Amino acid sequence: MAVLSIDLGGTKLASALFSQAGPAGSVTYHPLEKRSGKAVGEMISGCILSRMRETDITAIGVAVPGISRRETGTVWAPNIPGWDDYPLLREIREVCGDIPVFIEGDRACYIMGEAWQGNAKGCSDAVFLAVGTGIGAGILSDGRVLRGAADIAGAIGWLALDRPYKTDYNASGCLESQASGEGIAKVAERLIEEDAAYQGMLAKEGITAGDVMEAFERNDRIAIQVFNQCIELWGMTVANLVSLFNPQKIIFGGGVFGPAVRFLPAIRTEAAKWAQPVSMGQVKLEAAGLGNLAGLYGAACIAMHGAADKGTV
Repeated sequence: MAVLSIDLGGTKLASALFSQAGPAGSVTYHPLEKRSGKAVGEMISGCILSRMRETDITAIGVAVPGISRRETGTVWAPNIPGWDDYPLLREIREVCGDIPVFIEGDRACYIMGEAWQGNAKGCSDAVFLAVGTGIGAGILSDGRVLRGAADIAGAIGWLALDRPYKTDYNASGCLESQASGEGIAKVAERLIEEDAAYQGMLAKEGITAGDVMEAFERNDRIAIQVFNQCIELWGMTVANLVSLFNPQKIIFGGGVFGPAVRFLPAIRTEAAKWAQPVSMGQVKLEAAGLGNLAGLYGAACIAMHGAADKGTV
């Protein structure tokens, strides 16, 4: 008897079986290969059918890169074309029958995974700060995931951290437009355009956050500017989260953290300027203990808890 956990990302699908003690087998990865709409749903259904042939499954947890609407069973996933209001729950139930299914936004899964088996283990109040292509936060408060009235809580890419308002913020918000993976690349491109004398390694088309990090390691002046700004913005974000939620820990993950974990001391120094001082003195800033598996662990954890509440595990 096992719980099936599925983590749908923007580029790949990961799945694994879990027991109440943790992983019960290896993780399987399938690239999306530019699939969209129903093709992605069919890929998830195929994964479930394949896993059902392996063992008896008592519950299924699915992490999705966007908003899971619990009332309707539909999903909004901005990086998957055709998933504005996709009926994922209905499709999964068509293949799994009476097996309980729990679909959750990825940021909620990240913090639940870390609270179960990662660096937030033992915490009743913690935040997972996910910085990748975008930025989001999974928030655990008094042992419960905060979801909000429409399951959108944690959309911190839209934090207002600067003024006056700029049209650059229209698409993804003030924070995300400057300090996410995509934002880092865009800020670097803008600074290069403004610096006619610059001839460094970033003077090329199609730069990525990874390119900017590599340039930072070589003391590139544009990259240093970009990450100095990111440290300020990440520090202000931490300060706001600390002052609002008084967490025991803030866990940093996503593709940017990773390599940007080196900035945690500087982020803490910046945050301490802005945050409620008693709360800031108590909080710990740490890298994710589960790495890129936090979503899988979290989806499994949520499915176990949900199935237990229904008396099916």
